[in-house]
Amino acid sequence: MLVVKQNKKRKGGQLKPIKIIISGGGTGGHIFPAIAIANAFKILRPNTEFLFVGAEGRMEMEKVPAAGYKIEGLWISGLQRKLTLSNLFFPFKVLSSLLKAKKIIKNFKPDIAIGTGGFASGPTLQVASGRGIPTLIQEQNSYPGITNRILSKKVNKICVAYTGMEKYFPKEKIILTGNPVRQDILEIDGKREIALTHFGLNSGKKTILVIGGSLGARAINESIQNCIETFQKSNIQLIWQTGKSFYPQAQQSVATYSDKGIKAFDFISTMNLAYAAADIVISRAGASSISELCLVQKPSILIPSPNVAEDHQTKNAMALVNINAAIFIKDSEAKDKLCSIAIELINNANQCKMLGDNIAKLAFKESAAVIANEILKLVEQK
Repeated sequence: MLVVKQNKKRKGGQLKPIKIIISGGGTGGHIFPAIAIANAFKILRPNTEFLFVGAEGRMEMEKVPAAGYKIEGLWISGLQRKLTLSNLFFPFKVLSSLLKAKKIIKNFKPDIAIGTGGFASGPTLQVASGRGIPTLIQEQNSYPGITNRILSKKVNKICVAYTGMEKYFPKEKIILTGNPVRQDILEIDGKREIALTHFGLNSGKKTILVIGGSLGARAINESIQNCIETFQKSNIQLIWQTGKSFYPQAQQSVATYSDKGIKAFDFISTMNLAYAAADIVISRAGASSISELCLVQKPSILIPSPNVAEDHQTKNAMALVNINAAIFIKDSEAKDKLCSIAIELINNANQCKMLGDNIAKLAFKESAAVIANEILKLVEQK
């Protein structure tokens, strides 16, 4: 296990408390790495005080408190790709968020500010760096968003998950760490029977896990909806995370099959058990999802979202496909191809083993601990 050097500054005979702001959210891909970093640092320094900063109305305002951390929200959102009323409010949202971020930082007095991506991280780290507070960003993707590209000129360190990131960031600031993941998914060995019981599934059948991302994925959901009867006839079970918007439709679709191992959920909080139960996984190609798939070593079918900056999910997916570590299906072709490809894969033991072995080679272990170490170094250098 990675050992972090202890801070020698003491107060009253004890290690001086450290105060950390972490900003990130919008999707699980930004939220869960942020929580993983906080958890790793808390193990090293239990008396650390954390404050998360997120975007009002986004899922971090629910998930962060559920993980046991305080959070404050900024009135901020991204620019839409087309002209909308929301875009007209964007300049006012940026100004409002900068002002509130200044107030939060003035009151909390952090020793360091961390950004994991998402709308709120821009204003928060902009203010922190401007006040001379040490800053670090964690970039999950192979192609960074514009916010992190701008912030990279001001922050002290940049933790990345892919090689070749010097194309976008100052080389001297980059540290290759991999993406932090939820700690519980690292401990799924030997939990298959427990997991199947948890989801009410049959140990004599094979199981497909579908995760379209924390917010869901329409093309994947509609494709799976068309596959349900075929899966059931093929003696295949299904754990299907739909996201909130598609969940009512999914509930209707699985109603007559739920006692036959076809299960739908709007959100799965016990992802460790979902992975443990799965024989294969169908997923988007977000950076955090791929990092988890590498660690759990599951044969996977990746369907990248086409609605992301510079099509970076396709780039993420192809990094695996090029070394025979995953199967790729275009979003536009999912309805026609997904069902047959999934059934073919789950019944091909040799291909499943090859994909599982190859994806395991890409796993970064202890990413959160490595990043925690870098955070402590920056605080000590302050």
